Amino acid sequence: MQRYDFFCTFAKIFALMLILGIDPGTRILGYSLLDTDGPKPQMVVMDVLYLRQIDDFNLRIRKIFDTTQRIIDSYHPDHLAIEAPFAGKNVQSMLKLGKAQGVAIGAAMSRDLSYTEYQPAAIKQRVTGNGNAAKEQVAMMLQSIFGFSDMPRYMDASDALAVAYTCHLEQTDPLGDLRQQLKPKRTTKSKKQQWGDFVKNNPDLISE
Repeated sequence: MQRYDFFCTFAKIFALMLILGIDPGTRILGYSLLDTDGPKPQMVVMDVLYLRQIDDFNLRIRKIFDTTQRIIDSYHPDHLAIEAPFAGKNVQSMLKLGKAQGVAIGAAMSRDLSYTEYQPAAIKQRVTGNGNAAKEQVAMMLQSIFGFSDMPRYMDASDALAVAYTCHLEQTDPLGDLRQQLKPKRTTKSKKQQWGDFVKNNPDLISE
């Protein structure tokens, strides 16, 4: 996770009321709005911007910029939480995702909106407790938390909600990841290992 904006300092001091979450993509871009003004965060919007019908890549990028501005102008969020491109993708995909992310951030900054970037594994860790969780697992956990009846058609939408929720969790529990890492891990020994321990600890009870 990296921070690039001076205003992100204030995100740690003052609770963000409305968080815009974006899962950038050049074919499907997910976006969500999470209202944290209350005892329990509430999902306001969870949807996607479908771009596959646009053949020209430059027009897709322009659409991302315009739509991000439109969402900000319509809902007036306090902060943008955006997912970083996944490092495991090929170079061309990374470059395209980087451009999609960049124009979304640029649109937010043009509206004086602060932003925070989160790595995919960090989002999964925060939401599910497993940094390698599948998209479906993330969506199911969010469904349990926010109580929406139908799973989204495209997981890009639930991924966007996940990044917004991660931003909220970081405000309320900034040491959550560290605490999870320091938590003692429980291990289950096999019967063979258990018998070996018994023999080692009780040699007088074992006859040759």
